[in-house]
Amino acid sequence: MRRFGLIGYPLGHSFSPAYFAAKFSREGIPDAVYEAFPLERTADFPALLEKYPDMAGLNVTIPHKEAIIPYLDGLSAEAGEAGAVNTIAFEQREGKRVLTGYNTDIVGFSQTLAPHIDSYHHTALIFGTGGAAKAVAYVLRKMGIDYYFISRGEEDRPGRILPYSSLKPEHIRSVKLLINTTPLGQYPDVDSCVPIAYEMIGHMHVLYDLVYNPEMSLFLQKGQEAGATVINGAAMLKAQAEASWKIWNRHE
Repeated sequence: MRRFGLIGYPLGHSFSPAYFAAKFSREGIPDAVYEAFPLERTADFPALLEKYPDMAGLNVTIPHKEAIIPYLDGLSAEAGEAGAVNTIAFEQREGKRVLTGYNTDIVGFSQTLAPHIDSYHHTALIFGTGGAAKAVAYVLRKMGIDYYFISRGEEDRPGRILPYSSLKPEHIRSVKLLINTTPLGQYPDVDSCVPIAYEMIGHMHVLYDLVYNPEMSLFLQKGQEAGATVINGAAMLKAQAEASWKIWNRHE
């Protein structure tokens, strides 16, 4: 039996275990199991590996996408440039278990955003500064789209990171691509959303929310009411999950 799973914290409403269980059943894959491994501290990762010597692959979510990197033996070029990992491949080399980090969030986000981009989407605001935000920024760079991170901090910081307090209504009006990578609006916190001037949003805007539960977050609801194109995180999650599965099975 090949063991796969997800590390992160908390994992109570995680998408991946149910998705892979359905996939294994649908595609007749009897020799694989996918489990959730709640891991509050990244420092507990080595103990998890010791407990499960049969681990064949892992997905990584909040809060470990960046902190997991020092525990790996290597990174793909994309994961290295993005500075975040959401997939770990396990290989045996010369009798030693070798762990390589990948970022399939990049594939998932790129595939689902690209069909909605027009010439006037030349700048984006990324709400949040975590591992998912780094994958988003990587994709935007490859697409030639400028971007700024918006964070909860009150002071400007290096790396194009601005506090919410610096956002003016005219910024929301002029920047037509808005991407939420924070958990704001995620179940059960469905009544929250990033604090921006939603009245400035129009039909040329694209609002992308990495939140997938609920299907229509408050962020997306407000965008849809203003006539914007709205995209939730479900399609991205499915695309990144399938990309992870391909990585884990490359040498099968």
